[in-house]
Amino acid sequence: MFVDKAKIYVKGGDGGDGLVAFRRELYVPEGGPAGGDGGDGGDVVFQVDEGLRTLMDFRYQKHFKATRGEKGRNKSQHGANADDMIVRVPPGTVVFDDDTGEMVADLTQHGQAVIIAKGGRGGRGNTRFKSSVNTAPAIAENGEEGQERWVTLELKVMADVGLVGFPSVGKSTLLSVVSGARPKIGAYHFTTLTPNLGVVELGDDRSFVMADLPGLIEGAHAGVGLGHEFLRHVERTRVIVHVVDMSGLEGRDPFDDWIKINEELKLYNLKLTERPQIVAANKMDMPESEENLVAFKAKLAEVRSDIEVYPISSLTRAGVPELLYKTAEVLATAPDPAELAAQEAREAEEAEGVVYRLEHREEVHDYTISRDNETFVVEGESIERLLRRTQFGSYEAVMRFARIMRKIGLDADLRKRGAKNGSIIRIGEFEFEFFEGGEQEYLYEDE
Repeated sequence: MFVDKAKIYVKGGDGGDGLVAFRRELYVPEGGPAGGDGGDGGDVVFQVDEGLRTLMDFRYQKHFKATRGEKGRNKSQHGANADDMIVRVPPGTVVFDDDTGEMVADLTQHGQAVIIAKGGRGGRGNTRFKSSVNTAPAIAENGEEGQERWVTLELKVMADVGLVGFPSVGKSTLLSVVSGARPKIGAYHFTTLTPNLGVVELGDDRSFVMADLPGLIEGAHAGVGLGHEFLRHVERTRVIVHVVDMSGLEGRDPFDDWIKINEELKLYNLKLTERPQIVAANKMDMPESEENLVAFKAKLAEVRSDIEVYPISSLTRAGVPELLYKTAEVLATAPDPAELAAQEAREAEEAEGVVYRLEHREEVHDYTISRDNETFVVEGESIERLLRRTQFGSYEAVMRFARIMRKIGLDADLRKRGAKNGSIIRIGEFEFEFFEGGEQEYLYEDE
């Protein structure tokens, strides 16, 4: 079964906790702190494997969680960093953040790897908190949580040549004739429900991959018929071979068919109009095909003189070799859509003037205070991160957290908002009682 879209959950590994420990070695007086840092959690990494062709694996496994880092050890030994989780995806996979819709990665080349969910940083052991005024700190940090998110994967078939056209114009038959592919062929519309790939060999050491894409109809760009489900695959093809039924047996005008399909490609992605296109005038073995071909060429010359028309018959194979040789010739000079997209992304980044700055992970000044009945709710990503890293089983760690809150002005802001002795303060999943003590205010964990 061909699967070209999947929604999965990924989570980087949590960082290992730091350790509180002290040296207790014989003949070593006043040994001091010896707790090591926790190891970093593993990243979730998507890597392209050219041996894969669909997203079928993600139909059965939808959760990917990397392992957490090891806890810190005594004797100032750091915990080991966790190994990354490698998730293999087929070429042409595009990853989107499910919440924002933002594209996270476009994976096209074999071996290409991108971090999708970063692992958490390991917590610091008490060795890190030693100072001239606190030579024996009993403070350590919890490991940071790994990044988690839901992502949507979309597969755009990586093919050199894409066969497009209305249903039942002979695309599947043509692919079966020129390659070893065996697509489903039937005398009814929408026989092809999934893209089929085949390798075309010309006998002169030239070959290319051809994709038979499901039939399109008017309104496909808006989701009519198979619509968006398969229009995305056209974006990856370097050359478009537009198969047109010249027999007119279904009561449609061949030129109108060509106009309608090209309009759908244009409305879906304007850049598809710039893609090299060849018209395969199929079913030339049928009555009235010759007359229709003459009229088709005359009308096409009025709107697109750069497009060549090759009369063929997939049934008798007449004209097929000429079509394939011309396709290989055009393919030799056609640009790679994936490379063009990557170049555009680089140019856009340079135009925006991206500046990379050192990230200060402990910055906790950005927060908001709101009321939930009598409870004061403090929200802020950085302050909540610091809270999760604090080991509240240690009195010194609690006092350190309270000092930081007082230093950034949170205590004063709470008092301005009406907090009094005994008021409940909620930060993340934790609740505290607010105490006033002379000129200073302290936050203690509510037991």
